[in-house]
Amino acid sequence: MNTLNYNRIQFLLSVNHRAQLPPDNGAEVAFSGRSNAGKSSALNSITGIKGLARTSKTPGRTQLINFFELDSQRRLVDLPGYGYAKVPEAIKHHWEKLLTQYFTERQSLKGIILLVDIRHPLKALDQQMLEWSASRHLPIHILLTKADKLNYGAIKKTLLETEAAVKPFHPWITVQPFSSFNKTGLDEVKQKLNEWLQII
Repeated sequence: MNTLNYNRIQFLLSVNHRAQLPPDNGAEVAFSGRSNAGKSSALNSITGIKGLARTSKTPGRTQLINFFELDSQRRLVDLPGYGYAKVPEAIKHHWEKLLTQYFTERQSLKGIILLVDIRHPLKALDQQMLEWSASRHLPIHILLTKADKLNYGAIKKTLLETEAAVKPFHPWITVQPFSSFNKTGLDEVKQKLNEWLQII
């Protein structure tokens, strides 16, 4: 398996409508999760580029589908966070429609990195994402983010509980602790990305 150089990634485009999506070829991995799960921080940590994905103290800052290009055939995708953003209902419905189209139609989508705060794992919307991925036979890798907030024993306990909780959904779910702050689990998530992005 080739090891990809994530610090060479570049912003490609932001998408607010289906017609704006880039060509559906190659391989891409989408980052999804609640608006306060640390999605942008994780992308910045994985790529080693501090300002790649904009972080904010206000959850819900990402309001478009943002595509980042590793090369002409491989992309990382930053999706709008769900479950928190204080926006008008019409915009929420627009997001839902666009994301549904993206998830159901995008053939180049090879896997989802689902970010979940380790202190509040698997809320209802996270479980909906697991159910959807199972229906499409699409693998999910769960990052239990902000692992630096817990001690080793609590991390291990939450990891085991989460692994047990996801078993009923489908066999293509993996789980790991992760921290953008102290780089816990960074090599592990890069290995998963390398695996998925080779599927072209």
